[in-house]
Amino acid sequence: MRPSKRAPDELRKVSLERAVARYAEGSCLVKFGDTHVLCTASLEERGPPWLRGTGRGWVTAEYSMLPRATLERTRREVTSGRPSGRTHEIQRLIGRSLRAVVDLSAIGERQIVIDCDVLQADGGTRTAAITGAWVALHDCLAWMKARSMVQGEALKDHVAAVSCGIFAGTPVLDLDYAEDSAAETDANFVITGSGGLVEVQGTAEGKPFSVEELMTLVELARAGTAKLVDLQKMAVM
Repeated sequence: MRPSKRAPDELRKVSLERAVARYAEGSCLVKFGDTHVLCTASLEERGPPWLRGTGRGWVTAEYSMLPRATLERTRREVTSGRPSGRTHEIQRLIGRSLRAVVDLSAIGERQIVIDCDVLQADGGTRTAAITGAWVALHDCLAWMKARSMVQGEALKDHVAAVSCGIFAGTPVLDLDYAEDSAAETDANFVITGSGGLVEVQGTAEGKPFSVEELMTLVELARAGTAKLVDLQKMAVM
């Protein structure tokens, strides 16, 4: 039995609330159970210097966690002078995930910055951030399209992410903190609406996992992200 009493293939309660930040071109408050992340998309008229003259734009991401998003207060990274390695890893993952479904030439030499701020953490903050960031990005691109700033269809597909793992010997979907902290195997999957794998991160926390177990986790993740994509579609209708 999972601590949350969910079935092995059951997601936490997920919600995607749009237009929650007044000034951002796109925004979404995403909730995976007790994990809450505010995602905003901001348009910048200039792209990165290395893309100057190419006609292509860029989508990038920044990630942070509020000090009391966790059970005990964590120190703001700004006070240490630089982001942690974990923060760098997560924000690069979010950026890669979104760029996988964007036609960067369609947005011109502009940059869209996605800010993902964790308000409350209970496991799966990076997967929630990616899922909510897609909604914020969608609305930013819609804002641009309404002003004739986008050529053609810039957004090629949906993208969502979910965690899977082996907890108490059982493959399970969408781990909360109680499971994540005790899982034998922990993995994150980023998958497009058409079923393509963007990224797979998997780690054995103790006993190595088998190829068969990995494939079971892949199938759990594919079913889970399909449900998340359906929620994205309903959110942006």
